[in-house]
Amino acid sequence: MKKIFIIILTLIIISGCSLNINDIDNTPIKKVESYLNNYQKLTDDVLNDLNLVVEKEQLFNSNQKSMYKDIMKKNFQNMVYSIKDETVNGDNAMVEVEITVYDYYKVIKFSDNYLNNNMNEFTNKDNTINLEKFTDYKLDKMKNNTDKVKYTIYFNLTKDENNKWIVDELSELDEEKILGIYEY
Repeated sequence: MKKIFIIILTLIIISGCSLNINDIDNTPIKKVESYLNNYQKLTDDVLNDLNLVVEKEQLFNSNQKSMYKDIMKKNFQNMVYSIKDETVNGDNAMVEVEITVYDYYKVIKFSDNYLNNNMNEFTNKDNTINLEKFTDYKLDKMKNNTDKVKYTIYFNLTKDENNKWIVDELSELDEEKILGIYEY
Protein backbone atom coordinates (compact mmCIF):
# COMPACT_ATOMS: atom_id res chain seq x y z
CA MET A 1 0.00 0.00 0.00
CA LYS A 2 2.83 2.37 0.86
CA LYS A 3 4.48 1.71 -2.55
CA ILE A 4 1.23 2.53 -4.39
CA PHE A 5 0.92 5.78 -2.45
CA ILE A 6 4.54 6.71 -3.29
CA ILE A 7 4.01 5.89 -6.99
CA ILE A 8 0.82 7.98 -7.14
CA LEU A 9 2.47 10.84 -5.27
CA THR A 10 5.48 10.67 -7.63
CA LEU A 11 3.17 10.78 -10.69
CA ILE A 12 1.34 13.78 -9.29
CA ILE A 13 4.57 15.63 -8.59
CA ILE A 14 6.00 14.82 -12.04
CA SER A 15 2.85 15.84 -13.88
CA GLY A 16 2.50 18.94 -11.70
CA CYS A 17 6.07 20.00 -12.41
CA SER A 18 5.65 19.51 -16.13
CA LEU A 19 2.64 21.87 -16.15
CA ASN A 20 3.89 25.36 -16.81
CA ILE A 21 2.01 27.75 -14.53
CA ASN A 22 2.22 30.47 -17.19
CA ASP A 23 0.31 28.24 -19.62
CA ILE A 24 -2.68 28.28 -17.27
CA ASP A 25 -2.99 32.04 -17.78
CA ASN A 26 -2.34 31.81 -21.53
CA THR A 27 -5.92 31.23 -22.63
CA PRO A 28 -8.15 33.67 -24.49
CA ILE A 29 -10.56 33.90 -21.56
CA LYS A 30 -7.79 34.55 -19.04
CA LYS A 31 -6.28 37.25 -21.26
CA VAL A 32 -9.64 39.03 -21.61
CA GLU A 33 -10.25 38.75 -17.86
CA SER A 34 -6.82 40.26 -17.23
CA TYR A 35 -7.55 43.02 -19.75
CA LEU A 36 -10.82 43.97 -18.04
CA ASN A 37 -9.36 43.58 -14.55
CA ASN A 38 -6.78 46.22 -15.52
CA TYR A 39 -9.66 48.68 -15.89
CA GLN A 40 -11.17 47.70 -12.56
CA LYS A 41 -7.80 48.00 -10.81
CA LEU A 42 -6.95 51.28 -12.59
CA THR A 43 -3.52 50.08 -13.64
CA ASP A 44 -0.91 52.56 -14.81
CA ASP A 45 -1.57 51.64 -18.46
CA VAL A 46 -5.29 52.33 -18.11
CA LEU A 47 -4.70 55.63 -16.31
CA ASN A 48 -2.09 56.71 -18.86
CA ASP A 49 -4.53 55.99 -21.71
CA LEU A 50 -7.27 57.88 -19.89
CA ASN A 51 -4.95 60.85 -19.35
CA LEU A 52 -4.00 60.90 -23.04
CA VAL A 53 -7.64 60.89 -24.12
CA VAL A 54 -8.67 63.59 -21.66
CA GLU A 55 -5.71 65.84 -22.47
CA LYS A 56 -6.76 65.86 -26.14
CA GLU A 57 -10.21 67.18 -25.19
CA GLN A 58 -10.04 70.85 -26.01
CA LEU A 59 -13.49 71.79 -24.72
CA PHE A 60 -12.63 70.87 -21.11
CA ASN A 61 -10.91 73.24 -18.75
CA SER A 62 -8.52 71.76 -16.15
CA ASN A 63 -11.27 71.27 -13.52
CA GLN A 64 -13.51 69.58 -16.07
CA LYS A 65 -10.68 67.28 -17.17
CA SER A 66 -10.13 66.25 -13.57
CA MET A 67 -13.83 65.68 -13.02
CA TYR A 68 -14.14 63.61 -16.20
CA LYS A 69 -11.17 61.46 -15.14
CA ASP A 70 -12.83 60.82 -11.78
CA ILE A 71 -16.10 59.90 -13.51
CA MET A 72 -14.33 57.40 -15.75
CA LYS A 73 -12.31 55.94 -12.89
CA LYS A 74 -15.54 55.30 -10.99
CA ASN A 75 -17.01 53.71 -14.10
CA PHE A 76 -14.01 51.41 -14.59
CA GLN A 77 -13.86 50.35 -10.95
CA ASN A 78 -17.57 49.53 -10.91
CA MET A 79 -17.62 47.72 -14.24
CA VAL A 80 -18.99 44.19 -14.02
CA TYR A 81 -18.34 41.63 -16.71
CA SER A 82 -19.38 38.11 -17.54
CA ILE A 83 -17.68 35.80 -20.05
CA LYS A 84 -20.40 34.37 -22.30
CA ASP A 85 -18.53 32.36 -24.95
CA GLU A 86 -15.12 31.52 -26.36
CA THR A 87 -14.29 30.39 -29.88
CA VAL A 88 -10.76 29.31 -30.80
CA ASN A 89 -9.71 28.75 -34.40
CA GLY A 90 -5.99 28.02 -34.62
CA ASP A 91 -4.05 31.18 -33.76
CA ASN A 92 -7.20 33.31 -33.55
CA ALA A 93 -9.86 33.46 -30.88
CA MET A 94 -12.97 35.40 -30.02
CA VAL A 95 -14.33 35.88 -26.50
CA GLU A 96 -17.85 37.19 -26.02
CA VAL A 97 -18.23 39.31 -22.90
CA GLU A 98 -21.20 41.10 -21.41
CA ILE A 99 -20.19 44.20 -19.49
CA THR A 100 -22.26 46.41 -17.23
CA VAL A 101 -21.15 50.03 -16.91
CA TYR A 102 -22.67 53.37 -15.99
CA ASP A 103 -25.04 54.61 -18.69
CA TYR A 104 -23.41 57.89 -19.61
CA TYR A 105 -24.90 57.89 -23.11
CA LYS A 106 -28.34 58.40 -21.60
CA VAL A 107 -27.00 61.27 -19.48
CA ILE A 108 -25.34 62.92 -22.48
CA LYS A 109 -28.51 62.57 -24.54
CA PHE A 110 -30.62 63.98 -21.68
CA SER A 111 -28.19 66.89 -21.23
CA ASP A 112 -28.23 67.74 -24.92
CA ASN A 113 -32.04 67.70 -24.92
CA TYR A 114 -32.06 69.85 -21.80
CA LEU A 115 -29.79 72.36 -23.51
CA ASN A 116 -32.06 72.51 -26.54
CA ASN A 117 -35.12 73.10 -24.37
CA ASN A 118 -33.47 75.50 -21.90
CA MET A 119 -31.05 77.54 -23.96
CA ASN A 120 -31.56 80.61 -21.80
CA GLU A 121 -29.77 78.86 -18.89
CA PHE A 122 -26.62 78.45 -20.98
CA THR A 123 -26.66 81.58 -23.14
CA ASN A 124 -24.09 84.34 -22.83
CA LYS A 125 -25.02 88.02 -23.12
CA ASP A 126 -24.03 87.93 -26.79
CA ASN A 127 -26.51 85.05 -27.39
CA THR A 128 -23.80 82.41 -27.77
CA ILE A 129 -23.86 79.17 -25.83
CA ASN A 130 -21.70 79.15 -22.71
CA LEU A 131 -20.01 75.81 -23.40
CA GLU A 132 -18.13 75.85 -20.12
CA LYS A 133 -21.34 76.18 -18.13
CA PHE A 134 -23.03 73.50 -20.21
CA THR A 135 -20.06 71.14 -19.84
CA ASP A 136 -20.15 71.66 -16.06
CA TYR A 137 -23.86 70.80 -16.13
CA LYS A 138 -23.29 67.66 -18.20
CA LEU A 139 -20.36 66.45 -16.11
CA ASP A 140 -22.34 67.01 -12.92
CA LYS A 141 -25.15 64.85 -14.34
CA MET A 142 -22.64 62.16 -15.30
CA LYS A 143 -21.04 62.27 -11.86
CA ASN A 144 -24.39 61.75 -10.12
CA ASN A 145 -25.67 59.11 -12.52
CA THR A 146 -26.43 55.68 -11.06
CA ASP A 147 -28.14 54.09 -14.07
CA LYS A 148 -26.26 51.25 -15.71
CA VAL A 149 -26.37 49.58 -19.09
CA LYS A 150 -25.24 46.20 -20.45
CA TYR A 151 -23.24 45.84 -23.63
CA THR A 152 -21.78 42.87 -25.45
CA ILE A 153 -18.21 43.09 -26.64
CA TYR A 154 -16.51 40.51 -28.86
CA PHE A 155 -12.82 40.49 -28.02
CA ASN A 156 -10.57 39.20 -30.78
CA LEU A 157 -7.26 37.65 -29.83
CA THR A 158 -4.25 36.48 -31.81
CA LYS A 159 -1.32 34.28 -30.80
CA ASP A 160 2.05 35.99 -31.06
CA GLU A 161 5.37 34.43 -32.14
CA ASN A 162 5.85 33.11 -28.59
CA ASN A 163 2.48 31.33 -28.69
CA LYS A 164 0.97 33.84 -26.23
CA TRP A 165 -2.56 35.13 -26.68
CA ILE A 166 -2.76 38.88 -27.24
CA VAL A 167 -5.98 40.92 -27.11
CA ASP A 168 -6.34 42.72 -30.44
CA GLU A 169 -6.95 46.47 -30.43
CA LEU A 170 -10.58 47.29 -29.68
CA SER A 171 -12.74 49.16 -32.13
CA GLU A 172 -13.77 52.69 -31.27
CA LEU A 173 -17.33 51.45 -30.69
CA ASP A 174 -16.15 48.82 -28.20
CA GLU A 175 -14.06 51.44 -26.40
CA GLU A 176 -17.20 53.59 -26.18
CA LYS A 177 -19.00 50.64 -24.57
CA ILE A 178 -16.35 50.40 -21.86
CA LEU A 179 -16.61 54.16 -21.32
CA GLY A 180 -20.42 53.91 -21.10
CA ILE A 181 -20.94 56.40 -23.93
CA TYR A 182 -21.87 53.99 -26.73
CA GLU A 183 -24.90 55.25 -28.65
CA TYR A 184 -27.56 52.55 -28.50
